[in-house]
Formats: sequence, C-alpha cells, structure tokens
Amino acid sequence: MRASQFFISTQKEAPIDAELPSHILMVRAGLIKRLGAGLYTWMPLGLRVLRKVEAIVRDEMNKAGALELLMPAVQPKELWEETGRWAVFGPQMLKISDRHERDFCFGPTHEEVITDIARKEIRSYKQLPLNFYQIQTKFRDEIRPRFGVMRAREFMMKDAYSFHTSKESLEVTYHGMYQAYQKVFNRLGLKFRAVRADTGAIGGDGSHEFHVLADSGEDALAYCENSDYAANVELAEAVAPLQTRAAPAETMRDVETPKQTTCEQVAALLQVPLSRTMKLLAVMAKDEMGVEIFTILLLRGDHTLNEIKANKIVGLADFRFANADEIKSYFNCPAGFLGPVGLKPETRVIADRGIAASSDFICGANKPKYHLAGVNFGRDLPEPHLVADIRNVVEGDISPDGKGVLSLCRGIEVGHIFQLRTKYSEAMSATYLDENGASQAMEMGCYGIGVSRIVGATIEQGNDEKGIIFPISMAPFSVVICPIGMDKSDAVRAAATNLYELLQVAGIEVLLDDRGERPGVMFAEMDLIGIPHRIVIGERGLAEGNVEYKGRIDTSAQNIHLNEVLTFLQNKISKI
Repeated sequence: MRASQFFISTQKEAPIDAELPSHILMVRAGLIKRLGAGLYTWMPLGLRVLRKVEAIVRDEMNKAGALELLMPAVQPKELWEETGRWAVFGPQMLKISDRHERDFCFGPTHEEVITDIARKEIRSYKQLPLNFYQIQTKFRDEIRPRFGVMRAREFMMKDAYSFHTSKESLEVTYHGMYQAYQKVFNRLGLKFRAVRADTGAIGGDGSHEFHVLADSGEDALAYCENSDYAANVELAEAVAPLQTRAAPAETMRDVETPKQTTCEQVAALLQVPLSRTMKLLAVMAKDEMGVEIFTILLLRGDHTLNEIKANKIVGLADFRFANADEIKSYFNCPAGFLGPVGLKPETRVIADRGIAASSDFICGANKPKYHLAGVNFGRDLPEPHLVADIRNVVEGDISPDGKGVLSLCRGIEVGHIFQLRTKYSEAMSATYLDENGASQAMEMGCYGIGVSRIVGATIEQGNDEKGIIFPISMAPFSVVICPIGMDKSDAVRAAATNLYELLQVAGIEVLLDDRGERPGVMFAEMDLIGIPHRIVIGERGLAEGNVEYKGRIDTSAQNIHLNEVLTFLQNKISKI
C-alpha cells in the first residue's frame, strides 16, 4: 500500500477524555475516531488491525470444529422473557420498540437466540454435539463508557455456543475451546493467562477467563509460579492456615484508642502487626422468610472481604452492608469501635478462616474510644457459627494446589468460556430425543472473545513513549519503507519502488511512505502507528548499496545491503 493512496490521520495531542494508553494511542494513531460516548468508527488503519484479530479467531474456531453463522443483532423481547432475563439483565440492555410497538433489544449476548435455533432445528441425539459461533457487533449500554474500545458500548465479539447430550461431551468441547483460545492468544503474540473465574450473570458451572497481562488491567489475578494454577482473585481460594489456633497467652483487657477507628490506626498505636487486629463487618441478609436479619462477618485486619465468595454462603445471597442507623440500633456504639464480644446470642457470626485460626487478637470494645486486646474464641466469645473462605487472597498465600505460594498481577479480560449446562435449554425447552426416545434437555457451553477489546488490550501491553508496539500478527503493516527525498532523487525513488514491489510479490504487507514528508515526521508517525519493521532509503546509503533497518523496539539502526533486504526481513518475520 502506498501511503499517498491510503488514509493516515495521526494527531499530536491526546484526547481530553482519554485515561488509558490504549485509548490515547488509538486516537492519536488514527485507528479510531469517536462518534459519541462509547461509540467509535474504526478507521482504515484500525480496521486492518481488527480484521487481523478476527481472521486468527475465525481460523482457530474453524480448526476446532465450530460452525460459523450470523444471528440478528436485534432480538425480540419474548425470547428474553422465557429465560427471565428481560427484567433482570439490567440497564446495560438497550431496549427498543418497532413501529408496531413490539419490544426488542440490541443484543448484548445471544444465548436466547442460539437456544431458540437449537430447539427448532435439533431433534435427535444423532445431531449432537454441535458448536456454532459468530463474529458480530454487540451493544451494552455502559453507565460510564470509558477507556476507548476497552469499555465501549458497541463492540465486536466472537461468541460461540455448543450443544451436547451429556456433561462429558460438554467437557470435551469445553477443553477444545480452552485449547483453541490458547492458540488464538499465542498467535496474536500476547502475554496472557487463563484463570478460573466466577460465572457471573451468564450462569452455569465451570468457567475460565483469559486475561492479557497489563498493569492497567481492571482484574486482579492470582497465580502460582511453580504450577499452572491461576484464578481471578474473585474466585481464588484463600487456604486455611496450616497451623492450628494457639492457646490464649494474654488476658482480655481494655485499651484506650481515643482517635483510632481503623485496624491500621489501632495496630500503629499499639505497635503490633496489622494481622493481630480483627475487622468486623455488619451486613443484612434475608432469612428463609425473606426477612432481613443482622449478620456479623469477621476477618483479620490485614484482609479484605470478597463479596462474591460471601454471596455464595447459604443465607448470605444478595446481602447488603448495614447502614449507620442499623449499626447504631444494634451496637449503640459508633462505627470504628465495634467488636464481636458480647453480641446478642441469636446473632449469626461468620468468620474467615484466617481470623478463626487467630488468638490474642485485638478488636473493638463496643464502646467509644476503646478496643479490646488479648481476645480469644471459646474463652471471651463463642466460636463462630460458620468458618468459611470469605476474603481476597494476598501475595504469599499458600497456593490451593499446594505447589507453592500465590503471586498477584493485573489482567484485562479478553475471553471467557462457560459450562452453561442446562440453564437455558431447560428454560426454553430445548430438548432432543435420546437413544431410548426420551426427551432430554441439551447440555450447553458458551465461549466468548472480545475481538475489538483485544486491540486495546494489546496496546496496553505493548507501548512506549513513541507510541504503539504491535506484535507483527496484528500490526496494520509488517514493514514500512521510508524514502528520504523520494520526490527529489531518482535513485531513491527507483530503489524504494523496486523494494516495495519486491516485498509485495513476496507476500509481505508493506507500506511505502511516498508522501514526501520530512524524515522526522515519517519516523514519528510510523513509530506511533506501531509498524514492527522500518527500512530507510537515502542517497548516502544507496551510494554504498545499503539501506537502514530498524525494528520498532530496537535501540539503534543497522545497515543492510539492498540485495539482502528481502531475505533479512523474511527471517525477521518468520521468527515471530
């Protein structure tokens, strides 16, 4: 492609609403243009990148045996009512009406649509298993669209759905999709981790997320360096301490804490480790009759509550934190001095594994400006009603697989796979006849990849002060030829044109910058765009039969003989 015949629209200034490097650089490099909040036009340069991601995803899905189709983006209300999600999906769903006042939504996902296809088309166990996928635009009405394509309202997604006669068959396809996803992200040249994850609003049983590793990632991930264990912090198990609870060594006593209302402040005042303190959280949870009851959660002061884990405890589903009036009514004490000693006998107490194994800890005294020290379960207060894992893991925790300790990193979710089981097939009566002629609900799997999000995540992982660092698998062009003085030198023009044509014939995606720009402008633009390989052609080098080569992340350039450029670039590209 000649730059004079292409459309390059870079800009020097960052958009005022951009926060992440990917958003800043995609706009500055002219990959995208903002239309409205969370709405972006993919410009020719950006679309080349997006299509490369899409092609790799499509290729690996086809190789894994999935069948491509394309479902409508607009979906009727009736399908969503069958699964009960029309009312509960939330304000993210963009609801619309047609001229006949029939209700529809702009699809945020397609479980209902594909299940409707399956129940109409699949009759016998002989037709299963089947795995369908599409690459299509989705819309989710984010309350605060931000970060460019990372959290846009309209985005490109690959979503696949599989149908099975048994859980065993589902697990085979699930494993196949897991392997296919690994191949996709490896081919894209990304550093990533597959982690165990919560199923969230989609539902089902097993679930894995695929995260591109980046410091700006929204998700915290826990992994073990000595094994393949990895999980989203939302799901990562905090293993119970190996040591048993030590016998009390102190007597319980009041300690004055006139201004200290947090565990950190109390630990500093008493000059003890934060782990010696106890954190009390008062929550309201509904009993079997739907009546809200006061419940106490206890953690070590250096730990934080994991609300997803807590929500899964029987009796804590959809709990909420008690408000100031409820706390005052129960404790008759201001927050900051609350503790578990002397609670009403009927109060349910749930303790995290860490605090349950502690002794001689420090907690609130339930009176202003005082805490208690030397507190022990079984002596100073009853044993908890339940001991459970309700906290977030921290660096150095024991890995749940017992093969080392946990480390933490940040990740950007770009893929998620689920074992849906029969959640949607039962709700929508998607059944088949088994070998005995009996009707059975289909087992289902769901497999998503954020195609447009991958572009943003890649830039979050690969960028510097000059601009984007694309893996060659995703770069809009593999090589750029930057001729110096092409409009003034016949030799430069001829050499640049000949090399350009030679690379094209060899199947290398090459951009010839024939716009007549100054060298500094050309180099800065191509670095900003993120083209991996640059060839500079000038009269001085040609006099010696050389051109100058520089890789995007190289610190210095090198001279290559003009006759060796093709072989040199082919070797460079083949190694990636």
